[in-house]
Formats: sequence, structure tokens, C-alpha cells
Amino acid sequence: MYKNKKVIVVLPAYNAAQTLEKTYKEIPFDLVDEVILCDDASKDNTAELAKSIGINHVIVHEQNKGYGGNQKSLYNKALELGGDIVIMLHPDYQYTPKLIPSMVNIIGEDLYPVVLGSRILGKGALAGGMPLYKYIANRFLTFTQNLLISYKLSEYHTGYRAFSKEVLNGLNFNANSDDFVFDNEMLSQIIFAGFHIAEVTCPTKYFEEASSINLQRSIKYGLGVLRVSLNHRLQKMGLTKSKLYNK
Repeated sequence: MYKNKKVIVVLPAYNAAQTLEKTYKEIPFDLVDEVILCDDASKDNTAELAKSIGINHVIVHEQNKGYGGNQKSLYNKALELGGDIVIMLHPDYQYTPKLIPSMVNIIGEDLYPVVLGSRILGKGALAGGMPLYKYIANRFLTFTQNLLISYKLSEYHTGYRAFSKEVLNGLNFNANSDDFVFDNEMLSQIIFAGFHIAEVTCPTKYFEEASSINLQRSIKYGLGVLRVSLNHRLQKMGLTKSKLYNK
């Protein structure tokens, strides 16, 4: 608990057996009340391992629903369990759980309702192993998105995010894509709804066991991001009506 607010960490997992336990052990359980893992039809023993290390809430998708579909299951479960502050942490150990106290504090003190762990703030992205082409794409897409959406973030593409329950209850996230572009659709919804976003510097870690999408999927994701940003702009201008922005 943080000032009587229930803190829940959600873990979107796919073939995460090699890194799950290391990630889980660094979660600060003096603050975190519950952990929920969603295994998106992994081919390894992610779900069994999660139960064996003490994760009480394990959701198993019998068929792979995608990264966005995984998050939908997690956020719906977190709200069902009465979460006041919900942190998405990847179980591949690419993002450090040691930032959870800072993220919880920002939301718990009512400073901001959304916190992103940014790999771009500071100069650690390339030093931490981010491939150069991903870094360049990240900077280009973020610059374009800031222009189209009329907001200013250091990056829109981090997978380390924390939300207040008011944000999750206020978004139609179940209407979003089941694919990787879910993250960008959610940020677009957040900004469109008028919620403010904080960013904290997050160390970057790329290594063999960490999850990553290939070049083909990266291109598809990049095109999807541009589509989301353009739709956001058109929606703001009243030229389109999308169910994404209607709760």
C-alpha cells in the first residue's frame, strides 16, 4: 500500500522463463500488494514458474492474443482486484523494478496520473545496448508524434508504464489493437482525455534473453504509430470519430 492506495504490478509475459524470477525478486514488496502475470501462450514453462515463485494471479491465454491482448487481460484483472496504482513491468528484465517506488510516489502523491520510464532521457539508450536503427527510429517517430499530437514526450515507445485507476477506468483500452501498437493507442487516448504524463529516466538493458521484435515487425509497428498519431490529430480537429476515444 501507498497511503491506503493498493499497488499492483502487472507482467505481460511470453517465453519469459529465463528472466522472470530475476525480475520478480527485485519488485519492492514493501510497496506492492499484488502481482499479476499473463502468459500469452508461451512455449516454455513461464506460467508454471510464475506460480512456483509465489505469483498468486496467473492468467494463461490458451492461444496467443498478442502484446496488446495480453495487456487488456492484465489491466482488466488489476481493476477487478481494486488496484489504485497499476505498474506494467516487462518480465524480461529489460526495465529495472527498482524504479517502481519512484513511479508509485509520483502517482500516489497526486503529482501525475501517468508515469513513463524513459530510456531516452539522459544518454543511456545507446550505451545500454539499444540497436542504432531502433534509436534512430525512436527519435524520428517521437519527433513526428510530438508534432501531430501536440504534446511533448522524450519517447512514446517505452514499455515501462504506471497508471492511476482513474486513468484506466477513463480509457476504452479494450477497443485498442491486440498488437504492439496498443501502447501508442493508449498514450494517444491518455493525451486526448487530458491526463498529464510524467517521465523518469530508466536505464536501458539489451541482452540475448530480453524480448525484442525483428525489423519487419518494427516497420509494421512504425507505420502503425504514424497512423495512430494522424488519427489523433484528425479526431482533435473533429474530422473523424473513432471508438478509441469514447469510453
